[in-house]
Amino acid sequence: MHFERIEVNPKKLGGKPVIKGTRIPVYLILDLLGNGWSIEEILENYPQLTREDIFEAIRYASMVLKGEEYVEVFS
Repeated sequence: MHFERIEVNPKKLGGKPVIKGTRIPVYLILDLLGNGWSIEEILENYPQLTREDIFEAIRYASMVLKGEEYVEVFS
């Protein structure tokens, strides 16, 4: 599985997965959704995000929980 919007870089947030081009970690998006925020509320409060970023964060979390591995190579 390939993720165009997720970045895992040891130089950003200690290697936690973030939305590319931001310092917004995937776990923050999941926390907000889990606490009842709507996608529209997240987009209003984090205008640098897109709806597609949110959906990809959910897909990424699902992959991690299934025990699949995602490795991105940096040059």
